[in-house]
Amino acid sequence: MRLFISIQFTDPMIDALEAFQSRLKASGVEGYYAARENLHLTLAFIGDYGAPDAVMDVIESVPFEPMPMKLYGMGNFGDLYWAGIEQNTELNHYVKRLRRALAEHQIPYDRKRFYPHITVVRKATYHGKTILPEVEPPQGEMVIEHISLMRSERGKHGMIYTEIGVTSER
Repeated sequence: MRLFISIQFTDPMIDALEAFQSRLKASGVEGYYAARENLHLTLAFIGDYGAPDAVMDVIESVPFEPMPMKLYGMGNFGDLYWAGIEQNTELNHYVKRLRRALAEHQIPYDRKRFYPHITVVRKATYHGKTILPEVEPPQGEMVIEHISLMRSERGKHGMIYTEIGVTSER
């Protein structure tokens, strides 16, 4: 079972990200646009791991307090276009604690540096190149209320993400 830990967005935040996707489409960007239900911010990608309850126990063991998050900017990693978030020290500290707890419990995860971004288009091209068009970046904000454990499965029309655990209210 492929797992990842993420922040799931409020409807207004998703609306802002979809509006950004619409601006990219209108400017001529082609590619595989992330579906509304798949827009999220990954905190730790675990990958194939058969003990989701153990992962959820670790998530629950790391203190979490609601915190604000604001969209800010956009960019690309080659042909992957993303929306960014404003510098968020609270979130960065939480992710460090979360990843440390995963490591202490021998739960494997992708150890690439945490670079908060929201994938909006994969295999993107703009007039045959992977450069970003000049469009208005997304604008939106929300309060992060909880952290989610997600399962990822390949479906007939792309990836299907299912929330299988969520932090409880503190």
